[in-house]
Amino acid sequence: MERFDISVDGRAVPAEPGQTIGAALHAAGVRSWRSTRFGGRPRGLFCGIGVCFDCLVEVNGRPAERACQLEARPGDEVSTS
Repeated sequence: MERFDISVDGRAVPAEPGQTIGAALHAAGVRSWRSTRFGGRPRGLFCGIGVCFDCLVEVNGRPAERACQLEARPGDEVSTS
């Protein structure tokens, strides 16, 4: 399989086969995609092994998916809000 795009908040983000959504975002220069409820501090990849909840995104309508653990697939629709 060759490189493909995933949609993140309507923006095309390139991904490599076997790459997680979090890794694709990081490679595209995106370091945070959500913020804390109190204080608005940025959150993105932190532990990278699925222990924390800093990298949560909605993928294809499924809420609370860990971007660091979920492999990107062609056609994925990711929402960070």
